[in-house]
Amino acid sequence: MIELEQLPIPLLQWYKETARDLPWRAEPSPYHVLVSELMLQQTRVAAVLEYYRRFMDMLPTVEALAAVEDDRLMKLWQGLGYYNRARNLKKAACRIVEEYGGVFPSQYEGLLTLPGVGEYTAGAIASIAFGVPVPAVDGNVLRVVARLTGDDADIAVAETKKRMRGGLQAVIPAVAPGDFNQALMDLGALVCLPNGAPLCEKCPAAEFCAAKRQNRTADLPVKAAKKARRVEERTVFFIFHQGCVALRRRPARGLLAGLWEYPNECTPAPFPVAPLVVEPGGTAKHTFTHIEWHMTAQVIHAADAALPAGWVWADRAALRHVYAVPNAFQRFLPLVERNLY
Repeated sequence: MIELEQLPIPLLQWYKETARDLPWRAEPSPYHVLVSELMLQQTRVAAVLEYYRRFMDMLPTVEALAAVEDDRLMKLWQGLGYYNRARNLKKAACRIVEEYGGVFPSQYEGLLTLPGVGEYTAGAIASIAFGVPVPAVDGNVLRVVARLTGDDADIAVAETKKRMRGGLQAVIPAVAPGDFNQALMDLGALVCLPNGAPLCEKCPAAEFCAAKRQNRTADLPVKAAKKARRVEERTVFFIFHQGCVALRRRPARGLLAGLWEYPNECTPAPFPVAPLVVEPGGTAKHTFTHIEWHMTAQVIHAADAALPAGWVWADRAALRHVYAVPNAFQRFLPLVERNLY
């Protein structure tokens, strides 16, 4: 990979001039890097910024994260999606506090033992927080490497990832590994864009990029098509009584585990309470990684306050500050707001 050998100097110079001003970069402690990297998984930087600031205000240390109640953690995370990231954050914090006395392991191998920390996140923490020369390879970085080297192997294949990671390991500078990894992240996020639309005129590697030289930027990287998502038709019941809405907690395992939701069932479904008035509430669609929910809302004004065991009534304040409800129901929020006190 001769192109990779030419990358460090121009990349680091470009990063020095153009690095994004991000809050976790101002004080790159291992805790800040861990939280930011898990938040950024499958989530845009712009969407993470306010969540990160609020998270650090509420949970400024790894000890505070380890001690936080699960419901409070889920409420802080509400809207970011992929809630297992938050659960893994707390599990990692508990491990660090209980087994390491609150001090992060400083080596890549030790970081890999933490819940929710894979090769990419371990590489990011090790290089940025501890100066260990180890790559942090995510989808953005794989795209940069594939284009730079003209590699047309499938980047979703483990062997391809391993080979590209090895190529970066051979060239990562020992004096600035964190800057090198963050520069690659920025390059993939801001310049070497997906879907065949890189901004080559802004790229510090344009002069020696194989994909640009071969006019193949639209063809690389190669990645196998994902399997079609399963579609579920669901009826969502928005049940109101005296200015409150009914919520139930999802099971402790599986999709959206442990979060609160508006009761819903696969269509057709019987009413879960005795209705006084029933009205249509519109439709919406929400896409998860492997599933699509096609939702039809039923608005029910309950005849009384009786609810199935484990369900709760939530007023406007409780819905905003106590119960973590997933974004799957976001499009129905105006409907809910109109009926709350």
